[in-house]
Amino acid sequence: MSRAIIIYETRSGNTGIIAKAIEEGVKEAGVEVLLKRSVSAKADELANVDAVVLGAPTYHHDLIGSMKTFLFEMEKADLKGKVGAAFGSYGWSGESTQMMTDTMKHIFGMNMIEPGLKILRRPSESGLKQCQEFGRKVAEKIKESEK
Repeated sequence: MSRAIIIYETRSGNTGIIAKAIEEGVKEAGVEVLLKRSVSAKADELANVDAVVLGAPTYHHDLIGSMKTFLFEMEKADLKGKVGAAFGSYGWSGESTQMMTDTMKHIFGMNMIEPGLKILRRPSESGLKQCQEFGRKVAEKIKESEK
């Protein structure tokens, strides 16, 4: 069975809500998924997955520190060619999603879903549907890459 991991960090809870909605979409599409906070995730957990999805809020026009630390941890894993995706919540600028996308694509050589998903603050009902759809996109990309 195809497997994905969603690794996220949240400051005010918004990115966590988004992560859970994406998880629902991935599961609905028939892909096994593990959801973890970045502070407890390890590079060896990335070895047996088909996709890595990262999520973090933008905080003062930057990526939150714990996700930056996890990106360094990810360097220990061979991610070349694996499906990747990034998402995040933001208040006014939203740079974190593109920062994670660029790192996963250019440093790790991952097959990215672009653009990543950016949700303004706490997701509305339509925002949650967008998140679930993003999760289904991740699952579809995994299935395409397995052909």
